[in-house]
Amino acid sequence: MAKLQKSIDKRNALIKATIELVNNNGFHAAAMSKIAKMANVSPATIYLYFENKQDLVNQTYIEVKEKYTQYAFETYDENMAVEAGFQIIWNRIAEFKLKESENAFFLAQCDNTPMIDEQSRQEGIRHLQPLLDLWTRGKKEGIIKPYANYILYAYSINPLSFLMMAQKQEAFQLNQDHLEDAFQAAWNSIKK
Repeated sequence: MAKLQKSIDKRNALIKATIELVNNNGFHAAAMSKIAKMANVSPATIYLYFENKQDLVNQTYIEVKEKYTQYAFETYDENMAVEAGFQIIWNRIAEFKLKESENAFFLAQCDNTPMIDEQSRQEGIRHLQPLLDLWTRGKKEGIIKPYANYILYAYSINPLSFLMMAQKQEAFQLNQDHLEDAFQAAWNSIKK
């Protein structure tokens, strides 16, 4: 049992080091040797868990995306009214982005890089299914604009990444009033 936990700890250390190096230096500067050094393992150890850097980055992306979506949908019930359900999900996403800023920043970088392969992107989208289902229901009920889900996401969820970055750079401090304003702006951008 101790050996299994040690293995899990090493893998988790590699994931954590990957997130930190990518966030601080970008994907290309996050060399396998640097990741191993930061994780305090030998470079050969990486290959016990991951095929190559691409596999390491993709698996890190999927794990962080799972964490993100589990948090986002934890208090959501698919039987909620569309606006109430969206507000619950949106607020949980905002909380995650502010509380788990390293993970959120990593995901934001992943959304803007070709490093993540298409299979991993599709896996990441699959984790958002409750939100996509809510939007589909909202479109059918005439509550949400009949736009493509990518457009709905771009106008209602992606602005949170901008606000998170502004806070991280200490250019803007989000408070409860700002979050309420941001939710209203997001909802107004997608409601019919």
